[in-house]
Amino acid sequence: MRDGPDIAEIASLIGDPARAQMLMALADARAWTAGELAREASITAQTASAHLAKLEAAGLVRIEAQGRHRYVSLASASVSDALEALLRLAADQPKPKRKPGPRDPALRHARSCYNHLAGEVAVRLTDHFLARGWLKGSREGGWHLSQAGAKGFADAFGITVDELGSRKPLARPCLDWSERRPHLAGPLGSALLESLFEHGWVRRADGRTVTLTKRGEERIAALVGGSTR
Repeated sequence: MRDGPDIAEIASLIGDPARAQMLMALADARAWTAGELAREASITAQTASAHLAKLEAAGLVRIEAQGRHRYVSLASASVSDALEALLRLAADQPKPKRKPGPRDPALRHARSCYNHLAGEVAVRLTDHFLARGWLKGSREGGWHLSQAGAKGFADAFGITVDELGSRKPLARPCLDWSERRPHLAGPLGSALLESLFEHGWVRRADGRTVTLTKRGEERIAALVGGSTR
């Protein structure tokens, strides 16, 4: 037997339909109660508890008890990245011809990808950041924030370099599940989504769906020089 991480064990944990459904629900970056996840996966509370114990032991989820409830969240951004990659892989499997990614137009338009924005809106914004030279390729394989980008993000979204911390890279491309083009991830992507919420440009809808407000549609359309669709 070869040394190294046991990917088969992790794959088998994620591969169970009920556990996969719960993990995908958690990909919206919010904490869910065990009861909510049981209903999401259409299983009993007892079965959900057993599944969550296995996921926690494998380091895939984090469980915190508060009062009568146990709150569950993904253990790290790495887990979310793995789920997103599996979604893209599953969408590539031979099936009747249809667009990749979610069928729901609202979910395709804008959604959360763990802690950053994904979907059509995210890709349009990222295209704008690259075209304006706010983001540039780096030797580490990610993107780096240019001086113009530092000013642009501060002026447009109130995001300053100082608040992003020391984690590198500050920005990285994340291949969008439905658009099949990169959107912005990393600390800068996380700060962008937080800023959009704080400014009231977007609000949470059902599950991972993110809805643009009227103000958000107008401001983002003005920023990218056209419709967000």
